[in-house]
Amino acid sequence: MKKIDVIVEYSDSNMSAYIEGAPIVVVGKNLGEIEKNTKEAIDLYLESCKDMSIKPVEILDGELELSFKIDAATFINYYSGIFTKSALSRITGINERQLWHYAAGIHKPRQKQLEKIQNGIKILTHELRAISLV
Repeated sequence: MKKIDVIVEYSDSNMSAYIEGAPIVVVGKNLGEIEKNTKEAIDLYLESCKDMSIKPVEILDGELELSFKIDAATFINYYSGIFTKSALSRITGINERQLWHYAAGIHKPRQKQLEKIQNGIKILTHELRAISLV
């Protein structure tokens, strides 16, 4: 099974997504819609190729697994209703002002900062999975 990267970007009230090297571009209100719309767009594209007796682009040929990739600004803005910049700062160890700069697109985080964000989210996810409410 091939892992296909779906690049997701955020704008004011919607998200858009595309697959590099494939004629797939979708929009949605959230990641769930993006995933649903991407799967539908791929299916429609593959059906069209079959109907027209043309070979699909190589990246979409065969069994696929979708992997959604978002940049730091998209992550921070999309989850701002769940994570305040202050909470994200505590989780990641990154200065709150710097997180604001990332969210606004003023600065792009270096790889080390991206790793801090990713690790903070992984730790939080691990902790939340271990909780059982009584």
